[in-house]
Amino acid sequence: MPLRSRDWFGRTGKDGFIYRAWMKNQGFPHHEFEGKPVIGICNTWSELTPCNAHFRELAEAIKRGVWEAGGFPLEFPVMSLGECQIKPTAMLFRNLASMDVEESIRGNSIDGVILMCGCDKTTPSLVMGACSVDIPTMVVSGGPMLAGRFQGRKIGTSDLWRFAESFKMGEMSQAEFIAAEASMARSQGHCAVMGTASTMAAMVESLGLSLPDNATIPAADSRRKVLAHMTGVRMVELVKEGVKPSQILTRQAFENAIMVNAALGGSTNFILHLTAIAGRVGVDLSLDDFDTLSAKIPLLANLQPSGEHFVEDLFYAGGLPAVIRELRDVLNNDAITVNGHSIGENCADAQCYDPAVIASVGQPFKPESGVAVLRGNLCPNGAVLKPSAASPHLMQHTGRAVVFENIDDYKARIDDPDLDVDPTCVLVLKNVGPKGYPGMPEVGNMQLPAKILEQGVHDMVRISDGRMSGTGFGTVVLHVSPESAVGGNLALVQNGDLITLDVENRSLHLHVSDQELAGRLVHFKPLDLGYSRGYVNLYIRHVTQAHEGADFDFLRGGSGSEVKRDSH
Repeated sequence: MPLRSRDWFGRTGKDGFIYRAWMKNQGFPHHEFEGKPVIGICNTWSELTPCNAHFRELAEAIKRGVWEAGGFPLEFPVMSLGECQIKPTAMLFRNLASMDVEESIRGNSIDGVILMCGCDKTTPSLVMGACSVDIPTMVVSGGPMLAGRFQGRKIGTSDLWRFAESFKMGEMSQAEFIAAEASMARSQGHCAVMGTASTMAAMVESLGLSLPDNATIPAADSRRKVLAHMTGVRMVELVKEGVKPSQILTRQAFENAIMVNAALGGSTNFILHLTAIAGRVGVDLSLDDFDTLSAKIPLLANLQPSGEHFVEDLFYAGGLPAVIRELRDVLNNDAITVNGHSIGENCADAQCYDPAVIASVGQPFKPESGVAVLRGNLCPNGAVLKPSAASPHLMQHTGRAVVFENIDDYKARIDDPDLDVDPTCVLVLKNVGPKGYPGMPEVGNMQLPAKILEQGVHDMVRISDGRMSGTGFGTVVLHVSPESAVGGNLALVQNGDLITLDVENRSLHLHVSDQELAGRLVHFKPLDLGYSRGYVNLYIRHVTQAHEGADFDFLRGGSGSEVKRDSH
């Protein structure tokens, strides 16, 4: 395969002089520019992204592998998105980061790229950007942190929601709360549970974009560095073979990712990100595909938030290859991966070492998995719910709506003793969708009213056009589309309206006539969001709805690796 980098470093005269001379100020000898594959290392290291704070060291392991295989590694930074720091929500900037990645790859002397991904949005943004350029690509994830330890037991991010409830109810002191806070994130890496970060790592492995075991080796385990080293070695070979993401990311690969995610009880955010990636590579993926393909897959992984254990435990039990092997009768086993072997070949010898963590298809951990895609007059374009994390007694439920017009309204009134709410009610949160917030924050798993928690109730049906953290749980309906900010029927819900959730029949119904809804729509006024300039203004004008992946409308489809102009 012709090397892209030769169009930079292979030139003679003035142009070649310019491209090589300034690179040599870093101490690179001339022979490094004489035909070696240039491997870009796209690094999302940042001290503002704690999940990725160990990436400097991990990048050095990748470089060792690239040097060993005869390549020329060049590391470059791109925008880093950390869930626990960036405001108002990391999702607002996913598309911006993908543009940064796309243009950084295309505009530079890179023959292949290794994406260093960790915290939730870093993985989809980097994959979206790289797929748009379509040069040989591999992913190295940062790995999950070790499980926390608090008062004699393991804890992880999902326990945050439990601690918050206990603290709110006075069952946990301020000192205990601080002690738990110090005990949870006790090593490098991203969330220890099957939240969005680990879901994304599993996504890239099941899509075939990483080496086996990428998804589950703990960040603190030396084998994470070995995987990084071997990725560097393989990346040089992949460039020589000329294998691009478009050859790996087939319809069959996307189907595999959906089924594996179902078996893991992965995050609902998976739907938005996989849909956006599919849009970049031209694979037709609909919301219904997630429901149809998940429906035949039981929950195999006993991991928080749907179960008990942690991603660290999943690795010790056999890792993602063991889960994939258990699904061999339904997966597209011939789908090719970046190591040159099919996904079936990669997992043929995998074993489960702990059936308490990885169950069998014949005796699953739970029969329900994946996502349920709901339809109805409240969500004509769909909404999603995670059955494995929901309460069985609420999967078929009718209740009256308690409406919050936006997140500020929710925060102001949720613990008001005079709030007219009982455990049978349905909490409805509007204006937290892609445009309405903007950025579609992870507020869908609303904390319950204090007066309800005092009754010993820990779950209610909750509905919004927003998202939920992959670490969250509960009977939570998310991604309602169209969103309320653009006049979707969610905007028209009023206090006291009856709503029926029927997961088995995939239905979400507002008991209000079409005539009444039409009358309410006459009085609907779009939000004045107040963003008249900059990136957020661009976002509001061009972001698509949740069922389309919340990507920008002008970013669908690939753009290729060709640089249109050359200033030299």
